[in-house]
Amino acid sequence: MKKILSFLAACGCLTTLTACGSKNKSTITAPDGKLDPCTLRFSWWGGDDRHEATLKAIDLWNDIHPEIKIIPEYGGWDGWTEKVVSQIGSGTEPDILQINYDWLVTMSSDGKGFYDLHSLSSFLDLSGFGEDVLSFGTVDGRLNAVPVSLSGRGLFYNSEVFKRLGVSYPTTWDELSDLGRIFSENSLYPLDLDIQSGGTAWYFSVVYVQQKTGKQFISMDGELGFSEEDVKCALDFYKKLENEHVIRTVGARTDEDGNAALYQSAEFIGGKIAGVLEWGSAVGKYESVLPQGELEAGPFLSDGSGNSSGWMIKPSLMYAVSRNTKYPDDAAEFMNCLLNNGDCAEVLGTSRGIPASRYAEERLEKSGKLTGPAQDSDEMIEKLDTVTVSPYMELSRMKEFYNTAIEKVSYNTADTETAAHELYESMTRYLEKLKK
Repeated sequence: MKKILSFLAACGCLTTLTACGSKNKSTITAPDGKLDPCTLRFSWWGGDDRHEATLKAIDLWNDIHPEIKIIPEYGGWDGWTEKVVSQIGSGTEPDILQINYDWLVTMSSDGKGFYDLHSLSSFLDLSGFGEDVLSFGTVDGRLNAVPVSLSGRGLFYNSEVFKRLGVSYPTTWDELSDLGRIFSENSLYPLDLDIQSGGTAWYFSVVYVQQKTGKQFISMDGELGFSEEDVKCALDFYKKLENEHVIRTVGARTDEDGNAALYQSAEFIGGKIAGVLEWGSAVGKYESVLPQGELEAGPFLSDGSGNSSGWMIKPSLMYAVSRNTKYPDDAAEFMNCLLNNGDCAEVLGTSRGIPASRYAEERLEKSGKLTGPAQDSDEMIEKLDTVTVSPYMELSRMKEFYNTAIEKVSYNTADTETAAHELYESMTRYLEKLKK
């Protein structure tokens, strides 16, 4: 994402974050510049493709450093933030953590919630990362986390279903709407958007409004950029997608899938749902449940005038070291292996997106592994006028507000004007509270 990086550099460091911060006052173990036999815990979330690749990477690490044992802790995304918040609150978090972008707001507002990685340069090589990339993990001058990859949510389609219906992937919002009728005649859907903790449905609606208005939903320092009318426009757009049979209603999705994630849904695996909106860093879980080569990246939608702005990018995820670890040097060496080691890069592939580390990316490119939907989507988004996702947009509480509004609109328990007013008020109050 070389074009994107030049844009990200203008965003600077996240020095204005104001939230609860870390209340853990334990003594921080200083680095001593050497490795010690020890046991470290490493936690991450993801789908089965990421789990399998990461476990293989740990096996590779064991061959290199058998004296430093890594205990893996992993699971799905739902509920993961709450689990880590509880661990950090009690000082029992793992030594190395995969963290989400917004966690720097809620867990390290003063930059002291995680270990300062600048102090671990004896074992953590940062020369493969641009300063613009590292700025995403920097709070108040402290490097709290290193981005593993930079990613945007793209559209991915079941190519076999589209071929069977004799239709092309949509390039505009109107073309997407037109597909609803064609797919409806075959009892299929061209796309689906979940309202689970990922907030996919609201994200899609925000892109539409950002492209239409030129406004940014939330700024990097937590200022709401949408008016109440803009919020209503987003909810109107979502309801239109349901009415035109582009996506399932929330009720239909719940009845058919239960609590299953979309990539685990029989409706997606069986081809009834022919498209998804997903981060390039996480699309592998959808790719892995379909026959090889069946899932393909589609165009980023534009308006009728060819305006493709409004799509968003962010650090897909980051690695951090616990401020409570007793072995900071060992933790840094393991993180360095995950980020920069060529053999490790080949094992991990693109299970966390296209690597932000120049060394890992070059190794994958040399070995011919920078292929597939994630890479194709990444190349397309490089050409767009993108918006950087505010970490405040990603907050769990904010996602609860989005999903509540969408549920009310979908179940017809509130019209879009009422739901928009409630959502706007909830977001405004919460963002103001964070800044006090």
